Amino acid sequence: MTKTPPLDWMPAGRTVSLRPAGKWWDAVRVPRVIGLEALGRSGGRGAVMEDPGGGLLYWLVPAGEASGRQTAEGARILVLGDTTHVAVPGPQRTSGPRRRVPPTRSNTLTDPSRLHNASAQAAALRIPTLQSLTLE
Repeated sequence: MTKTPPLDWMPAGRTVSLRPAGKWWDAVRVPRVIGLEALGRSGGRGAVMEDPGGGLLYWLVPAGEASGRQTAEGARILVLGDTTHVAVPGPQRTSGPRRRVPPTRSNTLTDPSRLHNASAQAAALRIPTLQSLTLE
């Protein structure tokens, strides 16, 4: 059973703070076109952050449990662990980086297997769309 981390890593208000991945959680970075599909398939469990400027969604997963998983070629899904920092938005932030699914004490982390399955299914549907968005 995965231990739920304390929520003291969350910034307050409308602020955005850099937090080290690998300490309380790892983050899985997913392109928005795949991420929105995966969000629907994963049942909305776990914290999800959105960076609309970068066209990315970030899921928080238990530290160390998502690394090494294979993703579909071209999906551009990346696990951010203990060598990276993640911009974490506060609960009242409504523009720029913001929370798509807010973390709560009972809904903080996403099960990495559930996310992997949802993102693999989403990638199978959305990779042609993602590739057409790539600038050449």
